[in-house]
Amino acid sequence: MVQEKRLVEQFIDLVTVDSESGFEGAISKVLKARLNELGLTVTEDEAAKVTGHEANNLFAILEATEDAKDQPTILFTCHMDTVTPGVGIKPQIDADGYIRSDGTTILGSDDKAGIAALFEAIETIKASGESHAKVQVVITIGEESGLLGARAIDPTHLIASYGYALDSNGDIGDIAVAAPTQSHIEIEFYGKSAHAGVSPEKGISAIQVAAKAISEMSLGRIDEETTANIGRFEGGGPTNIVCDYVKLIAEARSIKQDKLDAQVESMKQAVEKTALKYGATAKFNSNIVYPAYCHDADSPVVQLASSAIHAMGATPRTFHSGGGSDANVFNGLGVPTVNLAVGYEHIHTTNEQIKVECLVQTAQLVVEILKKSATFKK
Repeated sequence: MVQEKRLVEQFIDLVTVDSESGFEGAISKVLKARLNELGLTVTEDEAAKVTGHEANNLFAILEATEDAKDQPTILFTCHMDTVTPGVGIKPQIDADGYIRSDGTTILGSDDKAGIAALFEAIETIKASGESHAKVQVVITIGEESGLLGARAIDPTHLIASYGYALDSNGDIGDIAVAAPTQSHIEIEFYGKSAHAGVSPEKGISAIQVAAKAISEMSLGRIDEETTANIGRFEGGGPTNIVCDYVKLIAEARSIKQDKLDAQVESMKQAVEKTALKYGATAKFNSNIVYPAYCHDADSPVVQLASSAIHAMGATPRTFHSGGGSDANVFNGLGVPTVNLAVGYEHIHTTNEQIKVECLVQTAQLVVEILKKSATFKK
């Protein structure tokens, strides 16, 4: 029932609208118009004021068919922003069935593939007259800027009982049933300046202390559920002055909160002990950016997705993601949500691509979920 030509044209139209994260004004207008064309009731919040981005999060409602009005409301979410370089995208359909940019920009399938597939599925289910539960569509801003849009959502805007993000890498049928929480860490080291040539022994090098502290940390892959990384090392000056200040930007992630807490604490201990040993001082600040989520195979939200995947002739595969997405935030806001693979490849690079077949299959999957939502009991 999914119309490939219409779907591909819709995807092409979306990716040619510039929407780098922070600059979602133009794409927001296009999406609101398209949602209205589909007959959905559209509202928006005030996320732009909170985030400083050009647009707000969009909320839209597709009412249930008469015979499914008592069914739980289902949520689908995608994000409207892209990474850079995403201005002036020129998509092309190649002979091998892939859609790519001209190589000077990203493609924007992350996450306009999800949006296009969702819109096609809604149009398809409405035209078919098939029964379906009430649907809440949420299209966020700022996902690529640290999930800023989703994190700005007032939970009172959410009415769904369970949901699906259309924003994961992998083959169609893959379900990200778990993803880690992330702690953003900032560490400052304060040493003592001195002339590096005349009296270096009178100084305390913040660079050296920071380096020694890092060498005491467990970083990279800690275990199958936990990772940690130093992303930035800032500070320094002329070579004739012992550096008295540096700042580190780091992160730690884990699917289990207790493991995250233990990793952050071990990093903090390395900082404090090293600073004390060398006569420096240090500040350590850690903040949770988004929560973890984890659903087992028997979870209703997973069962419904698996049933829909089987119905379209594919095989469901659950996996634990190492990255965060808006699904993390929606789980934290009380809506059990998993992230479904849409088949995009090499995202966040100018080699980004997606098969036309994957667009079609994603739309078909959404249609199957919608059809099964009419009889699904949470």
